[in-house]
Amino acid sequence: MTSLDNFQKTVQNPSIPYTGTILGGLLPGELVVIRGSVPEGAERFQIDFQCGNSTKPRADVAFHFNPRFKKSGCVVCNTLQNERWGWEEITHAMPFGKGKPFEIVFMVLHDKFQVSVNGKHLLIYKHRLNLEKIDTIGIYGNVQVSMIGFVSNTQEEVPDASQFVVPYIARLHSPLEPGRTIVVKGEVNEKANSFAINLKASDSDDIALHLNPRIRDKALVRNSYLDSSWGEEEKQISHFPFAPGMYFELIILCKAHQYNIAINGVHAIEYKHRFKQLGKISILEIRGDLQLLDVRSW
Repeated sequence: MTSLDNFQKTVQNPSIPYTGTILGGLLPGELVVIRGSVPEGAERFQIDFQCGNSTKPRADVAFHFNPRFKKSGCVVCNTLQNERWGWEEITHAMPFGKGKPFEIVFMVLHDKFQVSVNGKHLLIYKHRLNLEKIDTIGIYGNVQVSMIGFVSNTQEEVPDASQFVVPYIARLHSPLEPGRTIVVKGEVNEKANSFAINLKASDSDDIALHLNPRIRDKALVRNSYLDSSWGEEEKQISHFPFAPGMYFELIILCKAHQYNIAINGVHAIEYKHRFKQLGKISILEIRGDLQLLDVRSW
């Protein structure tokens, strides 16, 4: 499970059905984390991000998240406005299992919700109602919930995205060494094929770390370009962590013998150093099918 335990506020073991006020509403960058389990005989449950808690007339539901377990199962998403449902968006990947625990993370973004379950990206739901109207969370149906947690975003000012035009090439303010961290925030293009993040040497064409998510192939390729030739590709991964239209925060931590790479708070891969002179690595290059939102290093 994820390491999202810096909650500002939690609700423990709520009885279902549950409705609760979201104090201060939802802001872009915030996370809503729900941990629980699905009972053995479950048919369906739902998590509703509501605009109020009125039952007659029924309050608008900005985002209705509804796992259904009949047949092979699916997750149905929709919006209820003026007591009428809109069009259903159906995801046939089923990350929930009867009798099994789960952790759902709803990432709130300015134009969409992005949902992951048990550390894996599941779906994107674009806002149909104004985010500012959401002030209530409702949980109904066959589900047991141990915790609802809210993680507010401690991010400072939104950076000026005009400085992050792709292809992006920048010099790190100091060369790489164990303990250094690089954070890349971006959004995968809707019709993305692939993109690449490269850590390069300053005095040659060598690429110490080539991270190349190939969206269509669902492959996360890692390699190095040394002495004018590519080495052997590394592709092993438990699941592919990117999807078209997805917002991501990718963290590269340089350690003594390898890079550790995490995506949206979940550790994804390690890559052993092939280019050993870390002090010569001082250029970060990002290119391909993404919108770059922020780059930081410390």
